Amino acid sequence: MKHVHFIDAEQPVAAHTPDQTVFVLVGTSHPGNVGAAARAIKNMGFGHLRLVAPRFADVLTLPETVAFASGAEDVLHAAQMAPDLPSAVADCGLTVALSARVRDFGPALHTPDWLAQLAQRSTQQGRRVAFVFGSERFGLSNADVYRCDALLSIPANPAYTSLNLAQAVQVIAWEWRKAVGMHAVQPAQAEAIAATAGEVDGMLVHLEQALRALEVLDPQAPRKLLPRLRRMASRAELSREEVQILRGVCAAILRKVPSR
Repeated sequence: MKHVHFIDAEQPVAAHTPDQTVFVLVGTSHPGNVGAAARAIKNMGFGHLRLVAPRFADVLTLPETVAFASGAEDVLHAAQMAPDLPSAVADCGLTVALSARVRDFGPALHTPDWLAQLAQRSTQQGRRVAFVFGSERFGLSNADVYRCDALLSIPANPAYTSLNLAQAVQVIAWEWRKAVGMHAVQPAQAEAIAATAGEVDGMLVHLEQALRALEVLDPQAPRKLLPRLRRMASRAELSREEVQILRGVCAAILRKVPSR
């Protein structure tokens, strides 16, 4: 039987959109980290949080958790509890463990740069992705890592690779958001119309007239000022509106200072 790596397999399953991505916290000890993780994934447009055997069974309703969620209470309300990792990711097609430690015989190690490839393939195959994070003190067990399809590590200072759990969730949620192309930032205003070559030429002629009026430019010895101004205008990639503004300035100068 031919072995096929999970990311290249063509197995039709129910389609899942990127916002169905699951973030799984295993054995979390501190309520604040659960709340901060909920906030982190909501910041990035996700909402599916699952907890595996947390230290406190009622962690989702503890005051510290709610305080650190800071507006992401809806993520906490929708969060699911599971007794073990297999139960938590039973409806997921691709599971990615987060760890700074490489295990013998474990899944292949990747950095966040790989997530773009994962996003493409998971979308093509209709597989729901789950990111799995271990406890604050011990991380993920070998058994849990071995159950995952891939191992992901956040490049950090080799002398101090330990990230806070919620920080790690934030980094991966941000990287995954970029990888799947979610919620592109909309420009605050319509993109400016670029000035044509003719409009720029007209502005430069107008500018030359203004500079002569101010006696900044000596028509008998212009040297390299005009070519430099042209190069400056080219680098600036002026919009039509900007050209009109500059021509308005030139016109105001010429009204105040007679042409020479």
